[in-house]
Amino acid sequence: MTYCVATRVDQGLVFLADTRTNAGVDHVSTFRKMTVFEQPGERVMVLLTAGNLALTQSVAQLLSQPSDPDLLTPWNVPNMFEAACLVGRAVREVHRMHGGALNDFNIEFNCSFLLGGQIRGQPMRLFQVYAAGNFIEASTMSPYFQIGEAKYGKPILDRVLTPSMPLDEAAKCALISMDSTLRSNVSVGLPLDLLVYEKDSLRVTKFALIDHDNDYFRMIHSSWGERLRQVFAEIPDPQWAPVSALPLGKSPMRSEPPLAAGHGPYKSVHEPASAQTLAQAQGGQAEPD
Repeated sequence: MTYCVATRVDQGLVFLADTRTNAGVDHVSTFRKMTVFEQPGERVMVLLTAGNLALTQSVAQLLSQPSDPDLLTPWNVPNMFEAACLVGRAVREVHRMHGGALNDFNIEFNCSFLLGGQIRGQPMRLFQVYAAGNFIEASTMSPYFQIGEAKYGKPILDRVLTPSMPLDEAAKCALISMDSTLRSNVSVGLPLDLLVYEKDSLRVTKFALIDHDNDYFRMIHSSWGERLRQVFAEIPDPQWAPVSALPLGKSPMRSEPPLAAGHGPYKSVHEPASAQTLAQAQGGQAEPD
């Protein structure tokens, strides 16, 4: 599996992806899931991928080297919306080629993408593209997207990230989100690709391949866990009121025990069955006198 996160803040874009992929516990590999399309001074686009590796690599290949040289590519699309449409068409083309065969083997067509960047003279934009080829765009109310193992790294993004956050703080927030995911999910792993795009720069100026020896990420890993434990210890313990003093609407919902055998609608499973009479003998027919 994988985890990728991308954020759009006022000062720029942040892209972060892990590199672990697996086909079961006996086959764990490393593949990079970030692709950069750059024409310095003209445009920068970054594609992050998650899902079936064969599918996502096919999509990236179609974008980089289309079968028809006359087709649009990330290097000549007129705007970022058309770039997102381009990714969607590539996804549908891969589905056309492989979807039937995957279905024959009961394999899900599983792939998702994050695409962000800027073209000269236009604003920065960030999109999430689904397996059907459709997509949505980030906004000031939803300034980030995640794909892959998203749930572990989501809380810090929801609590901290804002569009007005400085770009380096947004990068720090993404790294903490990734650290939380690494801590809780073994299908996500180092090294990490981190790219920070500065608004209107139209070139890649900040990039890091983060491995186990990266001092800054090691500091985040140790200090984030330590500070969480510190804050946890500083929060007061719960204060309890006697259960008997709770008002009816705030007391536990209780199930009443069954009544004793013979004193209500419930019958004990241990209650002996009443003796049969002669009239209930053979086949339910009464015996002749």
